[in-house]
Parts: sequence; structure tokens; C-alpha cells
Amino acid sequence: MSETIREKKENCGLFGIYGDKDAVGKTYLALHSLQHRGQESAGIASSDGEEIQLYSGMGTVRRVFRAGSTILSKLANPIAIGHVRYSTSGGSSAANSQPLLSEYSRGQVAIAHNGNLINAMLLRDEYEAYGSIFKSTSDTEIITHLLAKPSHVSKADPLGHVLKHLQGSYSLVFLFADYIDAARDPFGVRPLCIGRTVEGAYCVASETCAFDAIDAEFVREVEPGEIVRLDKKGLTSRFFVEPGTVTPAHCIFEHIYFAKQNSTIFGENVHEFRKKLGRQLAIEHPADADVVIPIPDSGISAALGFAERSRIPFDMGLVRSHYIGRTFISPEQSLRELAVNLKLQVIKEVVHGKRIAVVDDSIVRGTTTRGKIRALRQAGAREIHMRVSCPPIRHPCFYGVDFPTKEELLANNRDLDQIKEFLGVDSIGYISLQGQLGCATFPPDHYCTACWSGKYPIPVDIAVNKFAMEHYQMRMFDKQDD
Repeated sequence: MSETIREKKENCGLFGIYGDKDAVGKTYLALHSLQHRGQESAGIASSDGEEIQLYSGMGTVRRVFRAGSTILSKLANPIAIGHVRYSTSGGSSAANSQPLLSEYSRGQVAIAHNGNLINAMLLRDEYEAYGSIFKSTSDTEIITHLLAKPSHVSKADPLGHVLKHLQGSYSLVFLFADYIDAARDPFGVRPLCIGRTVEGAYCVASETCAFDAIDAEFVREVEPGEIVRLDKKGLTSRFFVEPGTVTPAHCIFEHIYFAKQNSTIFGENVHEFRKKLGRQLAIEHPADADVVIPIPDSGISAALGFAERSRIPFDMGLVRSHYIGRTFISPEQSLRELAVNLKLQVIKEVVHGKRIAVVDDSIVRGTTTRGKIRALRQAGAREIHMRVSCPPIRHPCFYGVDFPTKEELLANNRDLDQIKEFLGVDSIGYISLQGQLGCATFPPDHYCTACWSGKYPIPVDIAVNKFAMEHYQMRMFDKQDD
């Protein structure tokens, strides 16, 4: 079997807007801005206030909504939500593309989800025992069945009641016929922001970079445990968990890697936060080098901070092809391997004969990093000092980042000397967990550190596997054949 090339994996990107004559067009632009969060599938659902329409497909936003096609014009309505997906629960298939559109006793609902429900299999077992029929292998579909349950429909706040049944991480956008509800889990693991267009329409998005794309202003973040409604009244809010009763567990990996540099999430700008990480990394692990180079793109900001603090010149020794996308984004191993060769190429004049400090945001499996180091050696680098702006990742994530098994993680069973040898570098230094958290705005206990510390803020009773739903369906087919 060929060596696994993929590194970190995406979450998903969400957007919703109410009461704008060009809501679908703005959703399309916002999804383009959120494309870094997932490239497997994309979709837009819209409503005229009475009926919801949906179009989704496999691939990037541009591919799904092809230039010159009439898809967007056919969807044109004043209310819309959109989604870009990377699969963290359920495989990469058209059936799992989002938004998911369903119909139940209260009418139609389309749902877009970022995160991972750790109790999805338990809930699916329960509802299938009641006779529910599932059309996808996504954990998101569980929510539609919860909404449709008669005893839930009759509650004063059906959605708030349903959300209390969910365990794990979720930022959610719901499109009903005449309004949008957006919700964030009580721990606030994944980001979700509120914006307002110059025309006065309210919108929600995973990151504020989506607001920049449509000339909207950032209003605030959706609070953990909050549901915000966008309708003809404007913006209203309610909580399904009393504020202050749950300690937040923001995914700091969003700041380190996932989010776009111009976004503001968890109370601070992503670029500035990454620069702070780089400066702290230089304090903890200085390097005797001639030049600092980043692993682009997410390592650039940290490398700038490292160079600034170290007073070592910064340069671009590696150039990234923006036509390849992030290496791991392709679910096919063979395509990932080919993409690695095209994704990053060395500028020999920058590195030849020099001692270089290479700054990256993180190392998960290490195979792509080792390939980059090998390329730098071949280009004539005299010494290579690896510096990493997050601590060694030793534990799996069950909240929406797709590195699910310990066996896949480079730092799980290796000490620093073994990691250095595996990568082929002259030295290696990781920022400390304390140093990393010290760069953040909120108190240290307001962030999830499970992938480094092994301390899971949301208890995980059973291991969550990305393809658990597929495996479940196959078992059911096998039983039927018997």
C-alpha cells in the first residue's frame, strides 16, 4: 500500500442571508471566499418565502455552479443558504452534499452543517428502530429526523429542544420557507459569525472573510448555545443552553490552520494571531539561520512573526500552485500523491547554500513535510531547521478535523529525535502548549486542546469513524442478503 500523503483536513463552510434581492448571487460569492474550508461538494438552497429550491453537486463552487449556466438565475430568491463540504462524517458522495433538503409535518427545511456529531450512530440506530429511513450517510441527516419526531414538533421551541439531543461540535444554518435559523453548539467549537450588508440584510457565515466578499460588515459572533433568527423582523436571538453554564472549547486549530488570514474568529484576526505564534516560537526555539521561509500558505503569517522576532530575513523559498488546492482535499490517494509534486516547488536561488529556518503551522502525518524537506535538500539547502507553530499532535480529533486515529499521527509514538530523523531536518522545535495558548485572546481553558493534551472537553464514549455510516449500511445489506 502506498504511503498516505494527506495531512490536515478541512471542516465545512456555511453561509446564509435573508431579505436580499440578490441573496443567491451573494451566497455564491461568499462560498467562493469559504472555498478553503472544503472542495468536495457545494450547494445552495433558496426560498421565495413559500417554497425551497436546492442545487448541489460534487466539486468546487465554480465547478458546481458553472460559468454561463442558468443555475443561479433559476435559484434566484431573497432568502438563501449555502455550503462547501469536506467530509468528516460520511463519505464523499452526491447524497452527502449539502445543504440537505427534507420535508416533514412543519414543511420544508434545508440544513447546512459544520462539525461532527459524536452521538450520530447511536441516534441513527434509535430512529431506524422506529422506522425512519435515511437517504445519506452524513451525520447531519440525523437532525432532520429529530426535527420530524412528533414529540419534538409539539415543543414550544422545537429546534432548541432538538439541539439539546446533539453531542459534539456543530455550527448549523437552517433554511425554513420564510426564515433562517443559525445555531452554535454550547461549547462553541466551530466558528459562526453574523454580518450585515450595506443594504441592511443580515447574514451568517463560518468566517468573516465571506462578509468581505459581499461588502458586508461584521456584527458579532453567534454565541455558544445561541440560536439567531433572520426573518422579516430582522435579527432576533434565543439560547437553548443558558449562557455561562458551559465553559467554551473553541477549536484553536481554526486559528492555526483552517481559517483564512483575513477572517476574524474567536475574537481576533487570524493573521495577527499566527504572527504572535511565530514570535513566541522564535522565543522558545530560536534558529541559527540565514533565512526564514514558510510552508505556504497557512505557515506564512507565523513565519513572518518568527523572522520579525529573530531578526532573520524572511523570503519565499517555496511557491504554491493555487490551481492544485490543498493536497489532502482530494479523497483519492493516487490523486493526492500526484498533487504533492505540483503543489509546492522550490525557488533554488533562495535556499541554495543557506541555513534555512522552515516554519509550518503544524505537522500531522509528516509525509508531505518530509517530501518538502527532501526537495529543499535537493535544491542545495545547507542546513534545515524545522519550526512548528503548534505543539506535537498526538491524539485524534472527534469534533470535525479528519485525523481520526493515533496510528496516523507522526508525534504519537515518536520523540523529537525520532521526528527529526523521520523528516530529515537538522533540528526541530514545536511551540509549547502554554506558549500557544498564551497568544490567544480568551483564557486557556476556553480552547479545546484535545489533539495535543488528550483532554476531550466533550466526552467521547466510542471512537468516531468518518465512514461509520457507510460501514453500518454495508452491515445492514449483508444481513438482508443472509
